[in-house]
Amino acid sequence: MKRPADLAAYGALIVAAVVWGGSIVGQKAALGSFSAVEVSVLRGLGALAILIPLWWWQEGGSVRVSARDAGVFAALGLGVLGNHLLVLFGLRYIGAAEAGVIIGASPAITAFLSSLLIRDVPFRSVAAGCAVSFAGVALVSGVAAEGVTGEQPWLGGTLVVLGLVSWALYTIGGRRSMERFSPLTVNWTSLLSSVVLQIPLLWTDQKMVVEGAASVSVGGWIALVYLIVFATALGQQAWLYGVRGIGPSRAGLFGNLIPVSALLLSAVILGERIKPRHFWGVALIFAGVWLVTRKPHESLRGGGDKSTCENP
Repeated sequence: MKRPADLAAYGALIVAAVVWGGSIVGQKAALGSFSAVEVSVLRGLGALAILIPLWWWQEGGSVRVSARDAGVFAALGLGVLGNHLLVLFGLRYIGAAEAGVIIGASPAITAFLSSLLIRDVPFRSVAAGCAVSFAGVALVSGVAAEGVTGEQPWLGGTLVVLGLVSWALYTIGGRRSMERFSPLTVNWTSLLSSVVLQIPLLWTDQKMVVEGAASVSVGGWIALVYLIVFATALGQQAWLYGVRGIGPSRAGLFGNLIPVSALLLSAVILGERIKPRHFWGVALIFAGVWLVTRKPHESLRGGGDKSTCENP
């Protein structure tokens, strides 16, 4: 399957990163009316209602999926499930600003795991950068967030980091699948798998189901619609499109935009205070990301990008 041009891939990744910065705020807002599992399941079902008809219109009848492919999509669904639920549960214990800053470490995590699993970048070139990035994560999550229910920043920060690990594995695995399938096919099949796996969990984590739909605020519904249309359907599709074009290591760089938009939107929409430690955390995380990507990118100049994209 032909890869997207670099410019189109870059544009798609920018859209995904900015949209996901807003999704941190949307998830935090939605948790005021829904449980974490309810948010995840409803956003998944809503996104599938958009993605499956779009897929059928563009590719229906032309895609052949083997039993092995279905197993791969199910495994990718675990990555989606882990990312969605772990970040949502983490947001119960930290603010959207803190979570947004921590998510800035996503490029370092993706590059680190990519270097271990598919070896598209040297391990020695990412180890130091990951250490610096995690120092920024520790700074942000190691101080209690004022006004956050539970005030367990280490627990919340750890859950968000585990959600990033889950997403990194999804990104790496999704890239290999997209050598044979379109981003749209990988997107809806893995999302469907994640929703099916989560439905039984609704029995253990309920809020709207118990209190009724009338208990959901207007802001809660708006946040849920944003998560469905932009964060899940549009954002995930744009991300996979960009990853197919330039590979997971370079795609991870665009995660740098997420903490910036999350910080600004959390202050404007949720009224959360932006504190000096947020800026210091962002600075450390960005420094780590720069260390992670500097050497691999210098070594990839002059034609190395092609082999990185085509030979995981």
